[in-house]
Amino acid sequence: MPADATEADTMPADATPADGTPTDATLADAKPAPKKRTARQTPTKRATAPAPQQPVVLAAHGLVKRYGQTLAADEVDLEIRRGSIFGVVGPNGAGKTTTLSMITGLLRPDAGTVTVQGHDVWADPTAAKRSLGVLPDRLRLFDRLTGAQLLYYSATLRGLDGATARSRSADLAEAFGLGDALGRQVADYSVGMAKKIALAATLIHSPRVLVLDEPFESVDPVSAATITEILRRYSQGGGTVVLSSHSMELVQRTCDSVAIIVGGRVLASGTMAQVRGRKSLEDKFVELAGGRVVAESMEWLHSFSG
Repeated sequence: MPADATEADTMPADATPADGTPTDATLADAKPAPKKRTARQTPTKRATAPAPQQPVVLAAHGLVKRYGQTLAADEVDLEIRRGSIFGVVGPNGAGKTTTLSMITGLLRPDAGTVTVQGHDVWADPTAAKRSLGVLPDRLRLFDRLTGAQLLYYSATLRGLDGATARSRSADLAEAFGLGDALGRQVADYSVGMAKKIALAATLIHSPRVLVLDEPFESVDPVSAATITEILRRYSQGGGTVVLSSHSMELVQRTCDSVAIIVGGRVLASGTMAQVRGRKSLEDKFVELAGGRVVAESMEWLHSFSG
């Protein structure tokens, strides 16, 4: 080895010193260890919890009512939940009005029970009826009163003070398009206007449950749309509506739940989707009521006289 040579000068380029320290060459040649490939982790989806079911605010169990030999209500069971618009449909004489009269305490059943907000309609009528607003079929109004007087009377009858009665009367009159008619006697109202003032009187004390027997009868399409919108807003705020109607299209469009009553018996009850299935409400109703079977059996209609 030359005198001026060092150990590092004579060491091969790829050699490692005896003390184990890597040289620049070995560092350059070193390659990073390949990263282990891991399976792609997919984010876990959280199961969506079903919406909580609203409590039952009106329940009827085993309602029976006879008129002589006629069984108008045969073990009627209904459960109506808060915030729903519940339709009751059926042919004429099916027992709709009888059922609604029993659940509101206007007609005592021969058997069965009805509770409103947990209060028995017959054992504790004051507490039960405090939560109700009722529009009976063919309601007789105090038609010698003006519209304003009728609303004021209805409000004070429910315990509202004069200022609140007047304020709510004005709001309802505007909503129903009755502002110009409040100063006239109800006797001078058309059938549709009388229906609207009666519904306004039913709403004025802001009941938790509305029971309306044929609220759309004799009402023009514009007024029907107004009533429907008011009922929807009322239910969205936590109110509950029970109504009967002969208009299947209107019930299907307005209600989220429905019961079909035929011959005093509930043949179907549940959400609109459950009762309808893949059919329209009208088709389902006709199927259960047997209307088409009767029509198809009348072949003699095709043999025209003369």
